[in-house]
Amino acid sequence: MLNPEDRWIWDFWHAHDGDLHHLFYLQAPKSLGDPELRHRNATVGHATSSDLSNWTEHGTILTPGGAGTIDATATWTGSVVRDHNGLWRMFYTGSTFLSADNNSNIEAIASAVSVDLYEWTKDTTFGLHADPTWYETLGSSDWPEEAWRDPWVYQDSDGLWHMLITARANAGELMDRGVVGHATSPDLGIWTVQPPITKPGAGLAQLEVLQTVTIDGDEFIVFSTQVSTLTQQRQDIGEETGTWIAPARNDICLEEAVNLTGPSLYSGRVIVHDGKPVLLAFRAENSNGDFLGGITDPLEITLLNHKPALLTAEARS
Repeated sequence: MLNPEDRWIWDFWHAHDGDLHHLFYLQAPKSLGDPELRHRNATVGHATSSDLSNWTEHGTILTPGGAGTIDATATWTGSVVRDHNGLWRMFYTGSTFLSADNNSNIEAIASAVSVDLYEWTKDTTFGLHADPTWYETLGSSDWPEEAWRDPWVYQDSDGLWHMLITARANAGELMDRGVVGHATSPDLGIWTVQPPITKPGAGLAQLEVLQTVTIDGDEFIVFSTQVSTLTQQRQDIGEETGTWIAPARNDICLEEAVNLTGPSLYSGRVIVHDGKPVLLAFRAENSNGDFLGGITDPLEITLLNHKPALLTAEARS
Protein backbone atom coordinates (compact mmCIF):
# COMPACT_ATOMS: atom_id res chain seq x y z
CA MET A 1 0.00 0.00 0.00
CA LEU A 2 1.19 3.52 -0.79
CA ASN A 3 0.15 5.77 2.08
CA PRO A 4 2.75 8.28 3.32
CA GLU A 5 2.10 9.84 6.72
CA ASP A 6 2.71 13.43 5.67
CA ARG A 7 0.58 13.60 2.50
CA TRP A 8 -2.80 12.74 1.09
CA ILE A 9 -2.54 10.67 -2.08
CA TRP A 10 -5.52 10.12 -4.38
CA ASP A 11 -5.90 9.88 -8.21
CA PHE A 12 -3.07 8.03 -9.96
CA TRP A 13 -1.96 6.64 -13.32
CA HIS A 14 0.48 3.96 -14.35
CA ALA A 15 3.26 2.97 -16.74
CA HIS A 16 5.08 -0.38 -16.99
CA ASP A 17 8.73 -0.44 -18.06
CA GLY A 18 10.73 -3.66 -17.83
CA ASP A 19 10.32 -5.18 -14.37
CA LEU A 20 9.01 -2.01 -12.75
CA HIS A 21 5.58 -0.52 -12.35
CA HIS A 22 5.66 3.28 -12.28
CA LEU A 23 2.89 5.08 -10.47
CA PHE A 24 2.19 8.81 -10.83
CA TYR A 25 -0.25 10.30 -8.35
CA LEU A 26 -1.82 13.45 -7.00
CA GLN A 27 -0.52 14.50 -3.60
CA ALA A 28 -0.97 17.35 -1.15
CA PRO A 29 0.43 17.93 2.37
CA LYS A 30 -1.73 16.98 5.34
CA SER A 31 -0.50 20.17 6.99
CA LEU A 32 -3.27 21.89 4.99
CA GLY A 33 -5.63 20.53 7.65
CA ASP A 34 -8.76 20.27 5.49
CA PRO A 35 -8.54 17.50 2.84
CA GLU A 36 -10.88 19.49 0.59
CA LEU A 37 -8.02 21.95 0.10
CA ARG A 38 -5.94 19.25 -1.58
CA HIS A 39 -7.48 19.90 -5.00
CA ARG A 40 -6.05 23.39 -5.42
CA ASN A 41 -2.72 22.35 -3.85
CA ALA A 42 -2.07 19.21 -5.89
CA THR A 43 1.33 18.24 -7.28
CA VAL A 44 2.36 15.00 -9.02
CA GLY A 45 4.47 12.40 -7.21
CA HIS A 46 6.22 9.28 -8.54
CA ALA A 47 6.85 5.84 -7.07
CA THR A 48 8.01 2.45 -8.40
CA SER A 49 7.26 -1.13 -7.44
CA SER A 50 7.87 -4.65 -8.71
CA ASP A 51 4.75 -6.09 -7.04
CA LEU A 52 2.21 -3.21 -6.82
CA SER A 53 2.29 -3.45 -3.03
CA ASN A 54 5.73 -2.27 -1.88
CA TRP A 55 6.58 1.16 -3.26
CA THR A 56 9.67 3.33 -3.44
CA GLU A 57 8.89 7.02 -3.74
CA HIS A 58 11.01 9.26 -5.99
CA GLY A 59 9.69 12.66 -5.04
CA THR A 60 7.66 15.30 -6.83
CA ILE A 61 7.90 15.43 -10.62
CA LEU A 62 5.39 18.14 -11.58
CA THR A 63 4.26 21.32 -9.84
CA PRO A 64 1.90 24.15 -10.90
CA GLY A 65 3.25 26.63 -13.42
CA GLY A 66 1.91 29.82 -11.84
CA ALA A 67 -0.05 32.74 -13.24
CA GLY A 68 -0.71 32.68 -16.96
CA THR A 69 0.15 29.00 -17.50
CA ILE A 70 -2.14 26.12 -18.40
CA ASP A 71 -1.59 24.59 -14.94
CA ALA A 72 -1.54 27.84 -13.00
CA THR A 73 -3.11 26.48 -9.78
CA ALA A 74 -2.67 22.71 -9.74
CA THR A 75 -1.51 19.66 -11.69
CA TRP A 76 -4.21 16.99 -11.87
CA THR A 77 -4.82 13.49 -13.23
CA GLY A 78 -3.24 12.19 -16.43
CA SER A 79 -1.86 9.21 -18.31
CA VAL A 80 1.51 8.15 -19.73
CA VAL A 81 2.31 6.52 -23.09
CA ARG A 82 5.48 5.85 -25.07
CA ASP A 83 5.87 7.15 -28.63
CA HIS A 84 7.49 5.37 -31.58
CA ASN A 85 10.86 6.99 -30.74
CA GLY A 86 10.85 5.63 -27.20
CA LEU A 87 10.05 8.99 -25.59
CA TRP A 88 7.57 8.90 -22.71
CA ARG A 89 4.74 11.40 -22.94
CA MET A 90 2.53 12.41 -20.06
CA PHE A 91 -0.80 14.10 -20.72
CA TYR A 92 -2.21 15.59 -17.55
CA THR A 93 -4.81 18.07 -16.36
CA GLY A 94 -3.87 21.67 -15.77
CA SER A 95 -6.23 23.50 -13.44
CA THR A 96 -6.66 27.24 -13.02
CA PHE A 97 -8.87 28.44 -10.16
CA LEU A 98 -10.26 31.90 -10.79
CA SER A 99 -10.63 32.93 -7.16
CA ALA A 100 -9.52 31.88 -3.69
CA ASP A 101 -13.07 32.00 -2.34
CA ASN A 102 -14.98 29.80 -4.83
CA ASN A 103 -14.51 26.63 -6.85
CA SER A 104 -14.76 28.12 -10.35
CA ASN A 105 -11.91 26.71 -12.40
CA ILE A 106 -10.85 26.06 -15.97
CA GLU A 107 -9.36 22.69 -16.84
CA ALA A 108 -7.24 21.93 -19.90
CA ILE A 109 -4.94 19.13 -21.04
CA ALA A 110 -1.22 19.79 -20.60
CA SER A 111 1.81 17.68 -21.54
CA ALA A 112 5.27 16.73 -20.31
CA VAL A 113 8.00 14.47 -21.73
CA SER A 114 10.64 12.14 -20.29
CA VAL A 115 13.32 9.78 -21.53
CA ASP A 116 13.33 7.62 -18.38
CA LEU A 117 10.04 8.20 -16.45
CA TYR A 118 11.96 9.88 -13.60
CA GLU A 119 12.78 13.36 -14.91
CA TRP A 120 10.01 15.26 -16.68
CA THR A 121 9.98 18.45 -18.75
CA LYS A 122 6.76 20.31 -19.44
CA ASP A 123 5.89 21.02 -23.05
CA THR A 124 4.86 24.62 -22.58
CA THR A 125 3.72 24.90 -26.22
CA PHE A 126 1.03 22.26 -25.74
CA GLY A 127 -2.55 22.84 -24.65
CA LEU A 128 -5.80 21.10 -25.51
CA HIS A 129 -9.04 22.85 -24.54
CA ALA A 130 -12.73 22.02 -24.59
CA ASP A 131 -14.36 22.91 -27.91
CA PRO A 132 -17.67 24.73 -27.29
CA THR A 133 -19.03 23.19 -30.49
CA TRP A 134 -19.80 20.10 -28.44
CA TYR A 135 -18.67 20.72 -24.88
CA GLU A 136 -19.77 22.88 -21.97
CA THR A 137 -17.37 25.70 -21.06
CA LEU A 138 -17.20 27.82 -17.93
CA GLY A 139 -20.08 30.28 -17.74
CA SER A 140 -22.27 28.53 -20.31
CA SER A 141 -24.25 26.86 -17.50
CA ASP A 142 -24.43 26.91 -13.70
CA TRP A 143 -21.80 24.14 -13.44
CA PRO A 144 -18.86 25.59 -11.43
CA GLU A 145 -16.02 24.40 -13.65
CA GLU A 146 -14.98 23.94 -17.24
CA ALA A 147 -14.71 20.16 -17.06
CA TRP A 148 -11.96 18.95 -19.41
CA ARG A 149 -9.67 16.65 -17.44
CA ASP A 150 -8.36 13.15 -16.64
CA PRO A 151 -7.04 12.30 -20.13
CA TRP A 152 -6.66 8.63 -20.99
CA VAL A 153 -4.49 8.06 -24.08
CA TYR A 154 -4.22 4.87 -26.13
CA GLN A 155 -3.39 3.77 -29.69
CA ASP A 156 -5.75 1.76 -31.87
CA SER A 157 -4.82 -1.06 -34.25
CA ASP A 158 -4.51 1.40 -37.15
CA GLY A 159 -1.94 3.51 -35.30
CA LEU A 160 -4.26 6.42 -34.48
CA TRP A 161 -3.96 7.84 -30.97
CA HIS A 162 -7.12 8.51 -28.97
CA MET A 163 -7.63 10.61 -25.87
CA LEU A 164 -10.70 10.07 -23.67
CA ILE A 165 -11.52 13.03 -21.43
CA THR A 166 -13.84 13.79 -18.51
CA ALA A 167 -16.18 16.32 -20.08
CA ARG A 168 -19.71 17.73 -20.14
CA ALA A 169 -22.01 18.23 -23.12
CA ASN A 170 -23.11 21.77 -23.95
CA ALA A 171 -26.84 20.90 -23.81
CA GLY A 172 -29.19 18.95 -21.59
CA GLU A 173 -30.23 18.89 -17.95
CA LEU A 174 -27.49 20.25 -15.67
CA MET A 175 -26.98 16.97 -13.75
CA ASP A 176 -27.25 14.83 -16.89
CA ARG A 177 -24.53 16.28 -19.13
CA GLY A 178 -21.64 13.96 -18.29
CA VAL A 179 -20.00 12.52 -21.41
CA VAL A 180 -16.77 10.85 -22.48
CA GLY A 181 -14.90 13.55 -24.37
CA HIS A 182 -12.70 12.56 -27.30
CA ALA A 183 -9.69 13.79 -29.25
CA THR A 184 -7.44 12.11 -31.81
CA SER A 185 -3.84 12.46 -32.99
CA PRO A 186 -1.65 10.81 -35.62
CA ASP A 187 1.55 11.47 -33.68
CA LEU A 188 0.80 12.51 -30.04
CA GLY A 189 1.77 16.07 -31.00
CA ILE A 190 -1.13 17.47 -32.99
CA TRP A 191 -4.56 16.75 -31.52
CA THR A 192 -8.03 17.33 -32.93
CA VAL A 193 -10.99 17.59 -30.57
CA GLN A 194 -13.82 15.31 -31.70
CA PRO A 195 -17.48 15.00 -30.66
CA PRO A 196 -18.05 13.02 -27.43
CA ILE A 197 -18.27 9.25 -27.81
CA THR A 198 -21.20 8.98 -25.40
CA LYS A 199 -24.38 11.03 -25.27
CA PRO A 200 -25.70 13.10 -22.37
CA GLY A 201 -28.71 11.67 -20.58
CA ALA A 202 -27.03 8.69 -18.91
CA GLY A 203 -27.82 10.02 -15.44
CA LEU A 204 -24.30 11.25 -14.76
CA ALA A 205 -23.02 14.79 -14.29
CA GLN A 206 -19.47 13.57 -14.94
CA LEU A 207 -17.41 10.42 -15.52
CA GLU A 208 -14.01 10.80 -13.86
CA VAL A 209 -10.64 9.04 -14.30
CA LEU A 210 -11.45 7.15 -17.49
CA GLN A 211 -9.62 4.03 -18.67
CA THR A 212 -10.15 1.46 -21.42
CA VAL A 213 -9.33 -2.12 -20.44
CA THR A 214 -9.51 -5.67 -21.82
CA ILE A 215 -10.44 -8.47 -19.41
CA ASP A 216 -10.50 -12.03 -20.73
CA GLY A 217 -10.94 -10.69 -24.25
CA ASP A 218 -13.87 -8.40 -23.42
CA GLU A 219 -13.58 -4.63 -23.77
CA PHE A 220 -14.61 -2.28 -20.95
CA ILE A 221 -14.37 1.32 -19.83
CA VAL A 222 -13.57 2.15 -16.21
CA PHE A 223 -14.68 5.41 -14.62
CA SER A 224 -15.51 6.85 -11.22
CA THR A 225 -18.39 9.01 -10.09
CA GLN A 226 -19.69 10.37 -6.80
CA VAL A 227 -23.25 10.09 -5.56
CA SER A 228 -23.48 13.89 -5.62
CA THR A 229 -22.99 13.81 -9.41
CA LEU A 230 -25.67 11.18 -10.07
CA THR A 231 -29.13 12.26 -11.15
CA GLN A 232 -31.90 11.88 -8.59
CA GLN A 233 -33.29 8.95 -10.57
CA ARG A 234 -30.03 7.04 -10.13
CA GLN A 235 -29.84 7.96 -6.46
CA ASP A 236 -33.41 6.79 -5.93
CA ILE A 237 -32.52 3.25 -7.01
CA GLY A 238 -29.60 3.14 -4.57
CA GLU A 239 -26.65 3.88 -6.83
CA GLU A 240 -23.66 5.38 -5.03
CA THR A 241 -20.10 6.66 -5.15
CA GLY A 242 -17.43 4.31 -6.45
CA THR A 243 -15.32 2.96 -9.29
CA TRP A 244 -17.57 1.75 -12.09
CA ILE A 245 -16.99 -0.43 -15.15
CA ALA A 246 -19.11 -0.66 -18.31
CA PRO A 247 -18.98 -2.80 -21.47
CA ALA A 248 -17.36 -1.12 -24.47
CA ARG A 249 -17.73 -3.71 -27.22
CA ASN A 250 -18.56 -1.33 -30.07
CA ASP A 251 -20.23 1.45 -28.13
CA ILE A 252 -19.90 2.28 -24.44
CA CYS A 253 -22.94 0.79 -22.67
CA LEU A 254 -23.35 3.02 -19.62
CA GLU A 255 -26.74 1.47 -18.87
CA GLU A 256 -24.88 -1.78 -18.12
CA ALA A 257 -22.28 -0.19 -15.84
CA VAL A 258 -21.67 -1.84 -12.46
CA ASN A 259 -20.12 -0.35 -9.35
CA LEU A 260 -17.07 -2.44 -8.46
CA THR A 261 -16.09 -0.85 -5.17
CA GLY A 262 -18.76 1.20 -3.46
CA PRO A 263 -17.86 4.48 -1.71
CA SER A 264 -14.80 3.17 0.12
CA LEU A 265 -12.59 3.16 -3.01
CA TYR A 266 -12.35 5.68 -5.85
CA SER A 267 -10.46 6.39 -9.08
CA GLY A 268 -9.68 2.71 -9.61
CA ARG A 269 -7.30 1.57 -12.34
CA VAL A 270 -7.05 -1.91 -13.84
CA ILE A 271 -3.41 -2.98 -14.19
CA VAL A 272 -2.05 -6.27 -15.53
CA HIS A 273 0.43 -7.90 -13.13
CA ASP A 274 1.85 -11.40 -13.58
CA GLY A 275 -0.59 -11.87 -16.43
CA LYS A 276 -3.69 -11.11 -14.35
CA PRO A 277 -5.84 -7.98 -14.21
CA VAL A 278 -5.92 -6.35 -10.78
CA LEU A 279 -7.55 -3.19 -9.47
CA LEU A 280 -5.78 -0.44 -7.55
CA ALA A 281 -7.78 2.45 -6.13
CA PHE A 282 -7.41 5.14 -3.51
CA ARG A 283 -9.18 4.92 -0.17
CA ALA A 284 -11.92 7.51 -0.47
CA GLU A 285 -13.64 7.52 2.91
CA ASN A 286 -14.20 5.55 6.09
CA SER A 287 -17.55 4.56 7.60
CA ASN A 288 -17.94 8.08 9.06
CA GLY A 289 -17.45 9.70 5.65
CA ASP A 290 -13.98 11.05 6.50
CA PHE A 291 -11.48 11.28 3.64
CA LEU A 292 -8.57 8.83 3.93
CA GLY A 293 -6.36 8.80 0.84
CA GLY A 294 -3.62 6.28 0.10
CA ILE A 295 -3.50 3.64 -2.65
CA THR A 296 -4.56 0.06 -1.96
CA ASP A 297 -2.71 -3.16 -2.57
CA PRO A 298 -3.90 -4.92 -5.74
CA LEU A 299 -7.39 -6.47 -5.74
CA GLU A 300 -7.88 -9.35 -8.18
CA ILE A 301 -10.58 -8.78 -10.78
CA THR A 302 -12.36 -11.37 -12.92
CA LEU A 303 -15.46 -11.90 -15.04
CA LEU A 304 -18.53 -13.58 -13.58
CA ASN A 305 -21.16 -14.20 -16.27
CA HIS A 306 -19.26 -11.69 -18.46
CA LYS A 307 -19.53 -9.01 -15.76
CA PRO A 308 -16.42 -7.75 -13.92
CA ALA A 309 -16.20 -8.47 -10.22
CA LEU A 310 -13.61 -8.27 -7.47
CA LEU A 311 -12.52 -11.55 -5.92
CA THR A 312 -12.23 -10.03 -2.45
CA ALA A 313 -14.55 -8.19 -0.09
CA GLU A 314 -11.71 -5.85 0.85
CA ALA A 315 -13.07 -3.18 -1.49
CA ARG A 316 -16.04 -2.67 0.81
CA SER A 317 -14.26 -3.05 4.15
